[in-house]
Amino acid sequence: MPDADRGPSVGPPQAGPHPPGGSPGVPGRRGAVRSPAMPFIMITVLIDMLSVGLIIPVLPTLVGRFTASPAEQVAWYGVIAFTYGFAQFVAAPVLGALSDRYGRRPVLLLGFCGLAINFFVTAMAWALWMLLASRLVGGAMQANAAVANAYVADISNPDDRAKRFGMLGAMFGIGFMLGPVLGGILGAIDLQLPFYVAGTLALANLAYGYFVLPESLPAERRRAVQLKALNPVSSLHGLVKLKGVGLLVAVIALSGLAQFVLYTVWVLHGSLKFGWGPSESGWSLFVIGVMSVLVQGFLLGKLLKVFSPQRLALLGLLSSTLAFVAWGVASQSWVVFVVIVANLFGFTTQSAIQSIVSSAADPTQQGEAMGAVSSLNSLMAVVAPMIATPLLGAVSHYPRGDWHIGAPLYFCAALQALSLLLAWQHFRSVRRAEAELPGAPASS
Repeated sequence: MPDADRGPSVGPPQAGPHPPGGSPGVPGRRGAVRSPAMPFIMITVLIDMLSVGLIIPVLPTLVGRFTASPAEQVAWYGVIAFTYGFAQFVAAPVLGALSDRYGRRPVLLLGFCGLAINFFVTAMAWALWMLLASRLVGGAMQANAAVANAYVADISNPDDRAKRFGMLGAMFGIGFMLGPVLGGILGAIDLQLPFYVAGTLALANLAYGYFVLPESLPAERRRAVQLKALNPVSSLHGLVKLKGVGLLVAVIALSGLAQFVLYTVWVLHGSLKFGWGPSESGWSLFVIGVMSVLVQGFLLGKLLKVFSPQRLALLGLLSSTLAFVAWGVASQSWVVFVVIVANLFGFTTQSAIQSIVSSAADPTQQGEAMGAVSSLNSLMAVVAPMIATPLLGAVSHYPRGDWHIGAPLYFCAALQALSLLLAWQHFRSVRRAEAELPGAPASS
């Protein structure tokens, strides 16, 4: 998924009208200036995520058209996935810095234009190098998702910011929930069709952004590009130095790697293990999206009233470990859907750990801490294809339904089990340290 939590540095939001020198917005009817508002950016993000989600279930199959064997298909898909993730990782801080200098709106428009080119070139590709080049452009341009977060911060008061980020997250979730299933349906008709539809949506977003989306960053709050801000790994130092986090850095890295390995091989694993086509892959991703929205949007708050974030993190890691094993050994496709629904606590893990990291950070360092978590996850998204696709390629010769094909998922289970152990050790050491503080109640 795009790096939605990571954005460029922004100043404090301004209430009321902007000064004449930096009045953001675009002209409306009769020359009026349209003020930035959440509906504008929400529609933009929804269209953006729909276009990206459309191609997920069909891209591995498209790669297979240019390869001679399942093993070669898996290997090249890994290269393409790595290229996309690496481009996104490198481009995110660059686009963020450019948006700080020139405004959010032009950078977003640049991203939509780049995505449209990426989708159309991919649809018309006649060689692997064209797929590779188009995904390089696509990864770099999709990094503009970080700019959407900055847009929301620009137009929000501190009291409204968390709620509005949640609204933006809901648009990401809905887009990824609807996009893959629609892409699967269209891909079953024609393999290139989802890419043409995605490109058309990107062009529609470009037109919408140009004529409707206002600017959110006034001129007086813009700043020159700093070379330090272009370094994609610079923010990781802050997470390592954060007091009270300790082993959670490793937990974030290992569990994030497990999730990205899963994302990398999900469609290809379903094809090799169960004979899934784009339609079946799309519906499976739809169910995952539904569960994510349901748990994150409705159940998480209720669960936090029953469990502490620490306990919820442990339950989530345990549930995910068992789910990975179950997916790996499953010989029937219906088992996959049952496990997705049963893995309810697994959808709470990331939120619980982020909450713990946020609590450990100083109130003035919240943005830096969350940015560091996002950077670490982005790095894992780059590493995952280098591990996932060789593992899947090594077992791609086994017959359909064989448990060996689940090798990448067993690796994920091992990562989650190790994360569970490290998290348990960290929470235990924190409790001991708190118990030793003067005036602390005796622990039972």
